[in-house]
Formats: sequence, C-alpha cells, structure tokens
Amino acid sequence: MSIPPIPSYAMPAVADFPASRVSWGLQPHRAVLLVHDMQDYFLRSYGAHSPLRDTLLQHLQALVHWARANGLPVVYTAQPSTQSPQDRALLNDMWGPGLSAADPSLAGIVKALAPAAGDTVLDKWRYSAFQRSALASLMRQWGRDQLLIGGVYAHIGCLATAVEAFMQDIQPFMVGDAVADFSLDEHQMALRYVAGRAGRVIGTGEVLALGRSSITWEVFRASVLARLPEGQEAPRDDDNLLDHGMDSLMLMELIAGWSRQGMRLRFEDLAQGPSLTAWWALAQKTQAQAGAQA
Repeated sequence: MSIPPIPSYAMPAVADFPASRVSWGLQPHRAVLLVHDMQDYFLRSYGAHSPLRDTLLQHLQALVHWARANGLPVVYTAQPSTQSPQDRALLNDMWGPGLSAADPSLAGIVKALAPAAGDTVLDKWRYSAFQRSALASLMRQWGRDQLLIGGVYAHIGCLATAVEAFMQDIQPFMVGDAVADFSLDEHQMALRYVAGRAGRVIGTGEVLALGRSSITWEVFRASVLARLPEGQEAPRDDDNLLDHGMDSLMLMELIAGWSRQGMRLRFEDLAQGPSLTAWWALAQKTQAQAGAQA
C-alpha cells in the first residue's frame, strides 16, 4: 500500500499540453502559488538521480522566486509527521499509515524549496489542499481568486485541489511542467482532466514571462535552466551553455520571454558570450538603461 519506486519519464513540454477549454489569463495580482506536498517523503520515491525530479525542482524553484518577486503569496502543503488512524481515516485503507510509519525527518519540505519568512505552510490531511485547511479563507482574505498549482502527485492531490478550486469559483492553473506523477500516463491524464473540466494548463515559461519588468538573478537563472534539455547536470554560472544543449531556438524563446517582461536582449550579443554570468551582465545593463529612461 505504500508509494512504489517511480521511474523517471520525460517531463511533458508545452507543445505536449492538451488544449484548455478556458482562456483565462494569469494575473499576478490575483494569484497564489501552491507548492503541493513537496516533502522528502514523497520525493524519495523518485530516487536521488531522477532527471524528472531534477526538472520538477528546477521549475518549482523558478516559480517560487517569481512569485516572491511579484508579490504572490506562496503556500505550501505538507502532511504532518504524526497522524492518528482517526485523522487518516480512509487514507489508511488506500495507502497505509503513510508518514506516521516513516522517519519523521522525511516530513520536511525538500531543502531546495524551503519556505521563507512570510510564506504559509498548511497541514495536509486529504487529497485536496482545501480540505481541513484555511486555504480558501486565506485566499478570500488576500483578495485572490487564481491558484497556480505545482508539485506532486499530479493525478492525486494536485488534480483534486484543482477540481475543488474550480468548484469554489477559484480559477486553477496547473503548471504542466512543474508537477510530477507515478507515470507519464497519469501525468497526462491529470493535465487532460484539468484542461477539459476544471481549469487551465500552463507552462513554467509562460508564468515567468508575466509580472514585473525587473528580473532577479534567481528568476533569470531559473528561466535559462528551464530551457536546457533535461537529464544533465546543471551548468555552472561561467560554463558555456552551448556545451549544455542550448541552441538557437531555445535562445530565441528566452529572448521572447524576456522581451515580454520589458527586457530587450539581442541574439547576437548573447551568442557572443553564452554563459549565465555574461548574460546576466547584459541583462543588468539593459534593466539599468530601461530604468534611466523611465
């Protein structure tokens, strides 16, 4: 009844996402970012060297940095390390004792996504993050009616949360390349259901292209790493990105995204020094020039 080992699979790309029935536009001033169940207990099933796990963490890190930079509340769900049989109720029949029978240290949010001061951590008791929690009331208090959802597992808690958000007149946006699952089939099933019945499926890149024109180093770096092919070690800041799979199409997509954020960078300038350090220097220069002209 416990969670089985999960083999890696290729994270779906935006081109693979199902078409959503709704055309809602994500608006940062209306949105909350939900980091769903990213605890060591749930991630251990992917193993220590899973390209899928690495891509998931990379995209969620980018989304968390973006959310904080744009003033979105960041909410985490986490199952308590101790749960009585009465609290777990039917979950016992489906999954056994869960975290209660595991090493308590596994209950923590994975270090790469550690909550910061001002973030909210909610105890998670059921599949949906709204059940037995203050999520709905907090969103009303914050005046927010859009929910960005990323984390694990796509077809269980992430899907249940999206459906319940929809039924509470909160617009759910499932970030299709910032969730992970037991298998590619179940991952895609969750995306299809949300896109067709409960909300909108959106990509990490589209989210990062919204919001303030001033881009932080964390968001800038994460947006570059999110474009690189998965399954390889992340480049160091001074590495040649061409050696890590960056190609002209990826670069053009990055330039287009940065342009939508008000940062104009030229292909030829970036191609001359293809490293994170060199590109960030150009980005800072561009943002400084834009600020002086404002």
